[in-house]
Amino acid sequence: MVAKGSRSLVWVQSNADPGWACSSCQWKFAVPTFLGGEEAKSAYDRLAAAKFHDHLCEPQANSPTAKSSLPAIKANAGPSFADRARKLIKAGYKPKDAVELVTQEIVLEHRDDRAAIEQAQSEAENFLLQIRKGLI
Repeated sequence: MVAKGSRSLVWVQSNADPGWACSSCQWKFAVPTFLGGEEAKSAYDRLAAAKFHDHLCEPQANSPTAKSSLPAIKANAGPSFADRARKLIKAGYKPKDAVELVTQEIVLEHRDDRAAIEQAQSEAENFLLQIRKGLI
């Protein structure tokens, strides 16, 4: 478990949908069906911990703190592909590895949204091209 305030990252084991989840809200980071190998599992755990750290708990519908006037969260309100890749590069990843991790993360986040996946792949190619040309 990774504690943050009054919430923690917990492993939820269910036959249908195992994965990391928040102890305080409905947030969950499901295990992808294609996950295999220790390196991939380790990458999944790191991504889940980062996503957990960045998520904002929303009150559950039956919670006494739930408010009907909460603003809607935009699907694309997060950092851009380039921002996410730069963060990994600053943490010591090689650019190609950082781009691959961000692409895999987006595929996990948007597994049912083909347009978002294609957009991420396009941005990955563009980001690497800009690095090769020395623009970044």
